[in-house]
Amino acid sequence: MQLDRLVAFHKTIGDPTRIKIISLLASKPWNGQALAGKLGLTAPTITHHLKKLRDINVVYERRDKNTIYFYLNKSVISQQADVLSKLFQNKQGGSSMEISNEEKAKIIQNFFTADGKLKNIPAQRKKKLIVFRHIIRGLSAGQKYEEKAINEYIQQFFDDYATIRREFIINHFMYRENNVYELNPEEMWAT
Repeated sequence: MQLDRLVAFHKTIGDPTRIKIISLLASKPWNGQALAGKLGLTAPTITHHLKKLRDINVVYERRDKNTIYFYLNKSVISQQADVLSKLFQNKQGGSSMEISNEEKAKIIQNFFTADGKLKNIPAQRKKKLIVFRHIIRGLSAGQKYEEKAINEYIQQFFDDYATIRREFIINHFMYRENNVYELNPEEMWAT
């Protein structure tokens, strides 16, 4: 679940040594020995902390001859900060999707046939998210779905299941790991 990953991310970076490593890597790549010298720690200690940061994809490494350099994966940090920010905004009533139930029903009526098939994916983001929320409501929280099962579920609504499945991930409706899908908490869904 995406929420589990968010918690794991913050637990992992919540260590003072790891924060120092992230701070150093923000300006340039470093090798393990240089980090150990700069922070006054042993090489095995630095290796331990770098492994923890690699596990959550905050750092990655590149070899240059016999030296391994560590780089900061800034996009992962930005993404996790965005997710946390969205959670906070949703709790504060900062949702940008302030649409009445009547408007939502009208959008559903306009984009779905009488037998529940999606006519086309809306171009407007606000309408697209309403359509995706409508489709995803038939899935159960806490249940893990194989990719084939998700594809079959989406095909009930729309033939291009790959596009809808990708949109579910992009808009944080679902979390995917090893081709197994799970619903995220509604607070994490894009608004």
